[in-house]
Amino acid sequence: MYRALIRPLLYLLPPEAAHQFAFGCLRLLAAIPGALSLVRRAFHSGDEASHVRALGLDFPNPIGLAAGFDKDAIGYEALGAMGFGFVEVGTLTGQPQPGNPTPRLFRLPKDRALVNRMGFNNRGSADAIARLQRPHRTIVGVNIGKTKVVPEEQAIGDYVASAKRLGPLADYVVVNVSSPNTPGLRSLQATEKLRPLLGAVREALNEVSPARRVPLLVKIAPDLADEDVDAIAELALDIGLNGIIATNTTIRRDGLASDAAEVERCGAGGLSGPPVHDRSLEVLKRLRTKVGDQLVLISVGGIETAEQAWERIQAGATLVQVYTAFIYEGPLLPSRLAKGVAAQQTMGIAP
Repeated sequence: MYRALIRPLLYLLPPEAAHQFAFGCLRLLAAIPGALSLVRRAFHSGDEASHVRALGLDFPNPIGLAAGFDKDAIGYEALGAMGFGFVEVGTLTGQPQPGNPTPRLFRLPKDRALVNRMGFNNRGSADAIARLQRPHRTIVGVNIGKTKVVPEEQAIGDYVASAKRLGPLADYVVVNVSSPNTPGLRSLQATEKLRPLLGAVREALNEVSPARRVPLLVKIAPDLADEDVDAIAELALDIGLNGIIATNTTIRRDGLASDAAEVERCGAGGLSGPPVHDRSLEVLKRLRTKVGDQLVLISVGGIETAEQAWERIQAGATLVQVYTAFIYEGPLLPSRLAKGVAAQQTMGIAP
């Protein structure tokens, strides 16, 4: 039904407008008393084979929604009810910001891909506090980034402000230094800049949540050179990070099926979906070689099927995330992936 009827109707709208409409429908659903309980019973299998223990948490399944869909922590409970094992909200910044000028989100249907240059549009980390304080069943990760107007030399303070506000409310926190849409952000992936940043965020989380060590992860780009991936893996081990999310969107445009003119019309921004699949898998395998079982690896990038999700788990991922496939495949995707991965586990195919 989604592919045949709903998706064609949504595609009559510009991509960002379609996203806002779909998100509005989720919010309406959540406002109906008892609706989310019914949705959760319909979409969650309850299969023990799906459960994953990681980051000190019990995930109902390993399929998560990547940051970027629920930027302001508004609909995470509805999304969790739809079958996701966890939802990562954000990216939230220290100050509210409108993001980049529109249009800033584009579809490449021939590649089942998206190009976005949203620019961390969000209401700011302080605004999300009240919504994250609400009782909820969904495991929620909080992704934090740098406010665009904050200069690089003040970036640590900006991240720390968000960490202090949201750390006690998050099941885990992610430091995002890998979006291509905030000028200078990716330079923070250099280990000499990343070490003090992660150290300061870790200290802030310990300060505001002394009774619970909030898991801290970093999200990296697929465009890093192999030696830089290795350096971040070594840094993560050295400072006691809990995990790495690999990977964000790519700035590369090679190997696309879409017409060159269509790609050109999209302009600058991060490309997501199947075109980033191969590099994301390569980065995952490289990280696994470097960190073994010492860190939780969350793999994201081009995952569309249960077979691909299981491939990531076999390659060393504890958890996986989707985003672009959710846009193309619709609300049945998370439960379909979760059931498919559980079937592989039941068959006794060891990761």
